[in-house]
Amino acid sequence: MSPIGGTVNLGVTVIRSRHSVRKYKESPIEDKAIKDALDCARLAPTARNEQPWLFGTIRDRDMLKAIADLAENARFIADAPICFAVFGKKDAKYYLEDCCAATTQLILALQAWGVGTCWVAGEKKDYADDVRQLLNVPDEYALVSLVPAGYPEEIQIKKKKLPDEVTFFERYEEEK
Repeated sequence: MSPIGGTVNLGVTVIRSRHSVRKYKESPIEDKAIKDALDCARLAPTARNEQPWLFGTIRDRDMLKAIADLAENARFIADAPICFAVFGKKDAKYYLEDCCAATTQLILALQAWGVGTCWVAGEKKDYADDVRQLLNVPDEYALVSLVPAGYPEEIQIKKKKLPDEVTFFERYEEEK
C-alpha cells in the first residue's frame, strides 16, 4: 500500500519514468500542463521560505534559437516547443539549492503530463549572464537552469547505477 492510500505510488512511477529528452515533437505543450508545472515549481522546499526564484517560459522560435546559440551543449533547445528558465536571487544565501529543488519539481510535474525535459546547467556557465540579459532579467538574479521541454520524439534511456552502488546505511565502509 502506498503512503497516499492506493496500491500504486504515482510519485514513484513519475520519478522512475523520467529520462532526459533532447528530441521533441513539434506539438505545443498544453497551457494547463505549463501552469501546473510552474505551480509545482513554486511550491518547492526553500531555505527559510525565501522563495528566491523567478521562472521564465520561452516559446518564441527566434528566442529559443538565440538561447540555443548561447548554450554550447544544448543546441537542441532551438527545437523544443518551450524552454523554462529558472533564476535565483543572488542575495539569497541558498538560492542555488532552492532553485535546484524548484527545477526538479518543474521537471517531475512536466513528466506527470507526459512532457519530456532535459536539465541544462545555468549556474557557473559562461553563457548564464548572456541568457539573463537576452531575457531582460534584472542583474539581481542568476540563471540556475534551463529546461527545454516537449512531447518526446525520441527517448534514449541510459543505464543508471544500481542502488547498492550508490547507497550506504549508517556509516560508509569501503569494500575489502
